[in-house]
Amino acid sequence: MSDNVEVTRHLAQFVAGTEWDALTPPVVHQAKRALINFFAVALTGCCEPAIETALQSLTAFSGGRRATIIGRGERLDALSAAFLNAASANVLDFCDTHVPTVIHPTAPVAPSLFALGELRDVSGRDLILAFVLGAEIECRIGLAMSPSHYRRGWHITATCGVFGAAAGSGKILGLKAEPMGLCPRHRRDPGRRLVRMPRHAGQKRSCRQCGA
Repeated sequence: MSDNVEVTRHLAQFVAGTEWDALTPPVVHQAKRALINFFAVALTGCCEPAIETALQSLTAFSGGRRATIIGRGERLDALSAAFLNAASANVLDFCDTHVPTVIHPTAPVAPSLFALGELRDVSGRDLILAFVLGAEIECRIGLAMSPSHYRRGWHITATCGVFGAAAGSGKILGLKAEPMGLCPRHRRDPGRRLVRMPRHAGQKRSCRQCGA
């Protein structure tokens, strides 16, 4: 158990201590490409039946209208908007893929950051830095768990994506290493059915509630 705590501490210190100057130009370029791709796939998926159903369900309980749903005129609270934008990006399964782990890294992380950007002032540099760190965390955790994790029926974009969303959101919020919790919220998906996978990508909003 102590070893696991130490790993978490190292990850939190890495996120809290990394600044913009640590990013090389190629890393920044690839981050921008990933975010552009995110908008493209979210726009493509935003009117799919699964997203329509989720929107109808969330609208009845939404606590506000402060955040954008990509490709749509409706606005919801930040958590619901982040959920829908993540699900839209993942619903057709065309979002970017980290090949060694089969994680779709952008869909779980970017929506939380854009939702936070509508609640507070966030510069482009701060958003890209937070995104890179979130993607780094989720993929490194994925590498530690692959390939047996996915083969046992876990939807790895969800189980690792929540950590990336928490890390990126914590960076945006300016959290230090100690209060930056990385809260696991696992989702088992033996059938990997399409209607459930985008929901899992959206579930990273729970990580913002628990971790950041």
